[in-house]
Formats: sequence, structure tokens, C-alpha cells
Amino acid sequence: MEKGPKKPSSQAREEAKSTYRLEDIAHLNYAEDLGDPGRFPFTRGIHPEMYRHRLWTMRQYAGFGTAEESNERYRYLLSQGTTGLSVAFDLPTQLGLDSDDPAAEGEVGRVGVAIDSVEDMDRLFDRIPLEKISTSMTINATAAILLAYYLVVARRRGLAWEELRGTVQNDILKEYIARGTYIYPPSESLRLLVDLIEFCCRFVPRWNAVSVSGYHIREAGSTAAQEIAFTLGNAETYVSQALERGMKIDDFASRLSFFFNVHNNFFEEIAKFRAARRLWARLMKHRYSAQEPRTQMLRFHTQTAGSALTAQQPENNVVRVTLQALAAVLGGTQSLHTCAKDEALSLPTEESARLALRTQQILAHESGVRATADPVGGSWYVESLTERLTLEAEEYLEKIRSMGGMPSAIQKGYVQREIQEAAYQYQRSLEQRERLVVGVNSFNEGRENRLETWRADPETEKRARRKLSELRARRDQKRVESALEKVCKAANCSENLLPVIIDASEALATVGEISSALRQVFGDHKETVVI
Repeated sequence: MEKGPKKPSSQAREEAKSTYRLEDIAHLNYAEDLGDPGRFPFTRGIHPEMYRHRLWTMRQYAGFGTAEESNERYRYLLSQGTTGLSVAFDLPTQLGLDSDDPAAEGEVGRVGVAIDSVEDMDRLFDRIPLEKISTSMTINATAAILLAYYLVVARRRGLAWEELRGTVQNDILKEYIARGTYIYPPSESLRLLVDLIEFCCRFVPRWNAVSVSGYHIREAGSTAAQEIAFTLGNAETYVSQALERGMKIDDFASRLSFFFNVHNNFFEEIAKFRAARRLWARLMKHRYSAQEPRTQMLRFHTQTAGSALTAQQPENNVVRVTLQALAAVLGGTQSLHTCAKDEALSLPTEESARLALRTQQILAHESGVRATADPVGGSWYVESLTERLTLEAEEYLEKIRSMGGMPSAIQKGYVQREIQEAAYQYQRSLEQRERLVVGVNSFNEGRENRLETWRADPETEKRARRKLSELRARRDQKRVESALEKVCKAANCSENLLPVIIDASEALATVGEISSALRQVFGDHKETVVI
């Protein structure tokens, strides 16, 4: 067994710096800064009863290969107790490319399910009651198209859109910051985002039109405070854009949801969620004059940290995920995905996905965590961490506002540089063994991983291309061309794009064709290299 570092690690120094001091929280006003669960500023949770009244939604992010294969996994997860679906799309779908596009070669169905047309969406949700299940779709640049497909499928089944519950991520700014699956320039992407918010408010009122994502910002290497600040900074931009459109804050902001990472520092992560709720409530009430309590509530989904999973000794990931999931629950999440132990190696197998779900179920039904709302509230340590993260995030937000808001800060490279520096410092601490990761830079065994992992089917791409060829051969091509012309025409003016995208979806236009029609007007975004 290897010895630990002789000098105090950077992690130990961070923890020592953040230990409780009376002066850190002596100034807090209980009513203004903490309140009771279910009351402004919602530091202690958005519901008075929290999980005593209703458990969090248990989602397992899944999608691979064809729509039929993913549908089989969804129905399996539902049979095992999943209470919400979360769809992973492959890279071509995320980037507006059809499966037979030369640029899609080798990526079809690899990191998510391949969806080329509304017929694929229908197959994806075959024998799944859309009116009874909440569906989350991790999709951004093509969010309007994938939501249109979902709505067409629902209408074909005789369902009213008012019945549908779910979320499209539709958080385009973080793509320019941390993830990279953008298509159009930022201004045009923001126009599409607000079109979707406006449309959902009118026609799909129970749908979350945006899930503002700090998850990918944290996966890129940010600190907890940066995750809060950059996420809320993006949200501020979306709110401002919708207000400029003429929408009223209490009419749309309650349907903005959030998506956070939950990392390994157990107490800091609990405090992060509490600080984010407090900041959002203050922002809504004092900056935007929101009157409705629901508008002031920060509702969020949480996913355990994929970047914290290790390929070495992957069984240890079960412990990491359990601790992270517990932090999310103690922090008051509304929805949770637990990563599988093998996700550092491949997409999860059915067995590992089931174990990840069982982790949530054991927490919910055997641990006693649902017995009281905000069980860590009032802890001197947790309250001091909550206050520290609140102040650090506020400093970042003020800096971003002084630069003209998030789009300007992104354009100047400020946000990217801050994340890169945090990621560098974290990696440096690992390499110098100031921070220990069990099985990676300490407690190594020197044996190879023996897990049986998921393998992509090499025939997936061929099957997807064959279906596309058959679709194009039997559809009404003139109707498709007419629908795509209307998409171009609407993109050239200020009308909401969702109705014409829905019409194109019904005409069996593909993801690639609709995206290309928008590209003709909007153009492609070319990334600016920031030094």
C-alpha cells in the first residue's frame, strides 16, 4: 500500500479554509437568508414537506444504437422502477446531421440514440404512455426539431399537448463554453431558444423549455462556485432575451429548470444546491420583480459526476456514485440520475444500469433521508459553506455583468479561461498527489479491469441508413420541399419557428434537412480561438 503525501494536500488546505467560523455566518438573517423549506429564499428547499410528500424523480440517462434498441432499454428501466425517462442522442443528431451524412460516419448510435425523423421518435417511445411519464431530452442545437418530433408523435396518438410533461435541455450558451455541440451563431441560437420558450408557454404549458445546465460546465473542470455562477449567468441571458421578446417574467420563468453536477466533496455539493436556490430566488424577486413564488423557485435535475468515475478499479465507482447521490438528495434535488459503474469504459450494460437505479431506490426507501426536509439545515459547517459559495458566485456574476453579460464574457474568452484554469489546478493537484483518487494515484493494484462492457453493434449505422433511404423513397417529396421552404422563409423574418418546424416534421423532413434549411439562413458558427 502506498503512503499518502507528507505535506498537507491542496484538498486538505481547501477544507481547512472552509471550516466553520462563527463570523462567517453571524450576519445571516434567518428569514431573509434561510427561511423555512418551501418559503423564500428557498435555501432549505422548494417544498415544505420535500420528500415526505413526494420522492424525487428517478431518471436513468439512456440511449444507444437504434430507436428500437433504446426503446427496449427504456421499457426495461420503467419495469425496474424508473419514474422518468432521460434520452441521450448520438452526436450526429445533436449536430443536425442525418445518419447517412458523410460527416456522421462512425458516430451513428455510438454515444446515444440515432434519431433521423419523426418515425424514429415514434419507435423510440413505442408502448410508452407519454401522458403518464415525464421525458427529459438532452438536446440543444436541434432541440426545436426533436421537441417538434415528440409533439407530432403525441398528436398522432390523440394526446393533447397540455398533458405532456418533460424537458428539453435547450441550453445553447453552455455549448459555446464547455461542450461544443452548437450549429448556428449565438444570436440565431438564442432566437431559436426563445422561440421554444414562447411556444411552450402557449401550447405545452407543463413542459420545461430550457434546462440551464451547470453539469457540463463542471465536467469541463469548473469549481462549485463557478458552476453556480456561470449557470445562473446563462439563465440571466435567457430571461433577458425572453423579456425583450415581450414576455412577462411570471408567465415563463417558472418553466425554466436547471441541471447540476454533483461531485465528490460531499458537504460542498450540498451547500452548492442551497446557495444556487438562494441566489436564483433573490435574482427573480429583486432583479426581475417576479411576484409568483413558483417563479422564484430553482427546480433542478442532478446527475452524478461522470468525470469523477475511474476506469481503474471501476467497482469503486459504486461508492462514489452513492455518496454523490446522497449529497444531491440532502441538497434537495427534484430529479436524479445515478451514473453506472462502467461509464468510464463504455455505455452502461443493463446490469450496471439496474445497479445505478437500485442505488437511488435504496436511498429513498431504506436510508431514512426522506423523513425531514433539509436535514442538514442549521449545521454550522453547511451554512458557512452555503454562504461562502453564495458570495463567491455573486462575485463572478457581478464580474460577468460588468462585461455586458454572458454572451460578451464568452466572446471575450473570460468564462472559458476561468474553467480552464480551474481544470488545470485540479489536474496538477492529482499529478503531484496533493489530491488522492483511490485506484488512480493511490492504492493501486496493478491489475487490469475485468468488467464486461457494452459494445456498439457495427450494423447500427447500416440499418439507420437503410431506414432513411426507405423513408425518402416513400414520402411526398414535394410536400417536404414546400415545408422546408417555409422553414427558410420563417427564419428570414421574426415569426416563431416552432410551427413551421412541426409542419416539416409531419411531412417527414429529417433532422439534417431541417437543420440545413436553418443553416441556409443562419449560417454555421465558427469557434474563435481564445488565448
